[in-house]
Amino acid sequence: MIWLRIFALALLVAPPTQALAQRMMSSINPTMEDVDPGIDHTGRDRDLPSELRRQSVYYRTEQAPGTIIVNTHDRFLYLIMGNGVAMRYGVGVGRDGFQWGGVHNISKKAEWPDWTPPPEMISRQPYLPRWMAGGPGNPLGARALYIGATVYRIHGTNAPETIGQAVSSGCFRMVNDDVVDLYARVPVGTKVMVQHQ
Repeated sequence: MIWLRIFALALLVAPPTQALAQRMMSSINPTMEDVDPGIDHTGRDRDLPSELRRQSVYYRTEQAPGTIIVNTHDRFLYLIMGNGVAMRYGVGVGRDGFQWGGVHNISKKAEWPDWTPPPEMISRQPYLPRWMAGGPGNPLGARALYIGATVYRIHGTNAPETIGQAVSSGCFRMVNDDVVDLYARVPVGTKVMVQHQ
């Protein structure tokens, strides 16, 4: 990582204030540690705070019913229902440096998907398995909705305690009950708008 070397060199040349150094280092760290693949924490979804639970909310938008809007700053996914109403789900989002925005469509859906970490993830985390069968300890959880031709997905999780956190490599994770609910509501081709502020 070239920018880490530049950061280290900058520290040697002109040490930043403590506050600036903390802000610079926080951009590479997640808001919490992720759970390793193969560990099943799905029972912890009962501890999810009420504001992160699936609920119908007032939501003003010009987007058509059926559109998915992900707000990475607020860490919510909205499924537009129409008449000023959306179904809101708490999500885990990409950590700093791995957040993104854009408009795509759901290109594929899968139940209990297998997980094959992309090469970019393997290069950052070489200890990860190269493939893992679908199941309760799988990081993709119970369902996955693939976003366009990107490597990103909306998926379940084996770690519900990470919902509401910035911890992933760019995917949007939901508790398994919520991703099963969303999966049943949206077809392939659904518009996905990712808002990154």
